[in-house]
Amino acid sequence: MRAIDVPGFLRRLAVPGAEEPSVAALTRLHEAFVERVPYEALEIQLGRRTTLDPFDSADRIIGQRRGGYCYHLNGAFAGLLRALGYRVTLHRAGVQNLGAPAEISRNHLALTVSGLPDDPGTTWLVDVGLGDALFSPLPLRTGRYAQGPFTFGLRPSAIAPGGWHFDHDPRGSFLGMDFDPAPATMSDFASRHEYLSTDPASGFVRVCVVQRRHAGGCDSLRARTLTRVDGTRSSTRVFTTVDEWFDALDEVFGISSALFTPAERDRLWHQVTEQHEAHLSRRS
Repeated sequence: MRAIDVPGFLRRLAVPGAEEPSVAALTRLHEAFVERVPYEALEIQLGRRTTLDPFDSADRIIGQRRGGYCYHLNGAFAGLLRALGYRVTLHRAGVQNLGAPAEISRNHLALTVSGLPDDPGTTWLVDVGLGDALFSPLPLRTGRYAQGPFTFGLRPSAIAPGGWHFDHDPRGSFLGMDFDPAPATMSDFASRHEYLSTDPASGFVRVCVVQRRHAGGCDSLRARTLTRVDGTRSSTRVFTTVDEWFDALDEVFGISSALFTPAERDRLWHQVTEQHEAHLSRRS
């Protein structure tokens, strides 16, 4: 049977070693993950298929120092947490964007952790697959929660009885997320993964997005535009050359251009340029 490479995963996260499950240890793992493993769908931009197998996702994160999107990131993180002794539940979820209905569309995999020895009565929302959202886990209690420059909300879901709704900060890349309380399996997301990976209407197909959360805010690369939120400051840079773009991919998100062939680098630059120009034409 395959097993998560726990020592390799912890080295990838720059975590000194395994700890007994606790609120503090879970928080350290979550924060280390979102700071070091990028939210990205470059494989989709390159027309390459990925599996939902958490072990494949973990191998890509550890061996290639790559990332993925929610199914890959939360799937691999759930595998790591379980190997470390945490009680993890997968949930069918739906991320809502402006103008879209609130529904459990399964376009997102959410995680909860329960039964921590030092706080057995609290269940935690643990989500390293929301791009520019959570930096640390959130207790599943109604309220407002500040993390760096962002403020999030949690409340009971209006569309999934017994579930929860996450409100993103107004500056975030999406409005919110609802998740169903029932346990899910990775197979529940297979059809949505196929759609998100291949359909021309999928946001992951239409626009190249790479994101990384950090303690002060987040970095977001959308086509050729890099936006950084750091504390009270926000800055934007538009890349004009392929070298600048790949330097940012490496220096900001930790994705080396050496992982791609010259043809793949040309393809990515061509696509983000087309996407950038299409965005400019819509604004004019």
